[in-house]
Amino acid sequence: MCLHSNLLLSVFLLGLTGINRASAQDISSHPLTEVQSEEVSPLFSGEEVVQFTLRGDLGALFNAIGEDNSYHPFVLSYREGTQIRDIPLRIRTRGHFRRQKRICGMPPLLLDFPGDSLTIQTLFSHQEKLKLVVPCTGDEYVVREYLVYKLYNLISPMSFLDRLVLVTFEDSGHRVKSQTHYCFLLEQDVKMAARNGSEVWKKQLLNQSHLQREDTRKMAVFQYMIGNTDWGVSFLQNIVLVTPDTLLPPVGVPYDFDQAGIVDAPYAAPHAELGITSNLTRLYRGLCETDLNQLDSTFKLFNQLKPRFYQVYDSCTLISPSYRKFVHRFLDGFYRTINNRRDREHEFSAPCKPENHIEIKGMKN
Repeated sequence: MCLHSNLLLSVFLLGLTGINRASAQDISSHPLTEVQSEEVSPLFSGEEVVQFTLRGDLGALFNAIGEDNSYHPFVLSYREGTQIRDIPLRIRTRGHFRRQKRICGMPPLLLDFPGDSLTIQTLFSHQEKLKLVVPCTGDEYVVREYLVYKLYNLISPMSFLDRLVLVTFEDSGHRVKSQTHYCFLLEQDVKMAARNGSEVWKKQLLNQSHLQREDTRKMAVFQYMIGNTDWGVSFLQNIVLVTPDTLLPPVGVPYDFDQAGIVDAPYAAPHAELGITSNLTRLYRGLCETDLNQLDSTFKLFNQLKPRFYQVYDSCTLISPSYRKFVHRFLDGFYRTINNRRDREHEFSAPCKPENHIEIKGMKN
């Protein structure tokens, strides 16, 4: 799932050159095996690390972190067999918290691809706008967040696919030194919804009680497991709502996990109003359940997935051994809690307390 740089594979379009044996195994063991293969784009079908170059005015792009974050022309280049494929595209900065220079050395980016006439029969065919998550304080933290998406893929097909990439940033004016970093691309929300026979919900909601109940429990327990409090439904804070039918309650799909305790980013900190001082301290922010037995089926699912959660990290050689041990300890704490009735009642009754009725608008606030 998470390959070492010495094992990086060349980028090939699945339909043009076929896939190697390792890639076929990756796809067959993908957690979303119930999704028809043609519904998943080639870009998000494999697990091998994709390598490409982004060439343009890096100085202008990286300095566009104010209100004016207009698009800048770039060229994406990657090798296909013995040929170099060049795709013109536009890039702009995005986000809020990680866009601040005092926080991150490089702002998050949005890649705007041209029409299919220029991307057809390439790895990026049928892509429109893709978020590129770049290093903030180090490449390993990118890999750590990338792996969190893999955890949620195991829980629900209503989840974002991501693809680890090795990107060389080249300045067309030769004023900024070239640099190569691990990053990851995130599936577009409309593509994720369409893959699940759904569409993005555009109506306004008041709170998470309006969501599909069982999926909401899974999502909220997941956020608790990874130690993430930087989310909310009312202001769509790091949540996308999707539904197969506008007459049915929507499903909340989480994204943006850099503030999670399991990532342990050096800049991460919980919102002051939550009453905790560390992202390593878990706080359940799901629905108030007057009968906590309603969570039993959710806890059963997480217990069943336990070995697969650990395997996500055990199979990745791009993370340090010390971090792998940290993740084991962090997840061990979660499993001790959900399998101890007294601890479970204490932790998961938190939303029923008036002081915990807080909606997060964003870490910038």
